[in-house]
Amino acid sequence: MSLFAKLSRVIATNKTSESHETPLNEPEEPVDVEHEFEELMAQVDDVLQTDGVHFEDAMIKENLDDILLMLISLHGETHGKELLSDLDSLFETELSPGTVYPRLHDLEDEEILSMHSKIRTKEYAIADDDHVRSSVEETMVQHLAFGLLLYAFLYRL
Repeated sequence: MSLFAKLSRVIATNKTSESHETPLNEPEEPVDVEHEFEELMAQVDDVLQTDGVHFEDAMIKENLDDILLMLISLHGETHGKELLSDLDSLFETELSPGTVYPRLHDLEDEEILSMHSKIRTKEYAIADDDHVRSSVEETMVQHLAFGLLLYAFLYRL
């Protein structure tokens, strides 16, 4: 069975009854993002049959928009400081506010995120579910295709 077929089967098996059309930014109940992330990584580890995957800092920076969108979607609504904390705890990477906040502002300017000013912070939420889905899917396909290219190349060594 191909890696893609295994991944699809694992995710389909673990998928809840939640519809694909459920808005990304409106969780039904508060979400434990760390637990959700661990479940997602467990699905990946089941397919890859590894002891865990570590994402290099360069990969996190290169895919920061999609990672931020994923984290904001999991939270429903969150602020920059919490996102910086998530990046540190979930991806074991310390990005500066000077790296993360400009991306949040750009995503807001592009109307992908909405921002709500609170007393001492700004809360971000997903404003364009369709854009998030297409962006994440495009990134996923590119990474899978590149990974499969490398996998195919290994047989030539």
